[in-house]
Amino acid sequence: MKKEIAIGFLTAVVATAFGCFIFIEYFSKYDFYKSLDLIKEGNLEGKVLVLGAIANFFVFFVFLKKKQIYRARGVLIETFLIAFFVLLLTLFKN
Repeated sequence: MKKEIAIGFLTAVVATAFGCFIFIEYFSKYDFYKSLDLIKEGNLEGKVLVLGAIANFFVFFVFLKKKQIYRARGVLIETFLIAFFVLLLTLFKN
């Protein structure tokens, strides 16, 4: 059971990273590293992270469709941790 939750959690981490990459790469008019610098300068890390976490919905529903409930639970845990991290990020940035 713990192994399945860990697999779901790690899958969600990869999906979030991939979602952030896709967002930065395809929706920014600058190159990747310049976009990262602009995100850091504008304190937009939380917003980009939330947009990247949208990919977790797809992973979550794939796990549910395959009846892999514990893996879906791991995705949900990671998504809540991202939300909590973004909350802390916004509270302490201002």
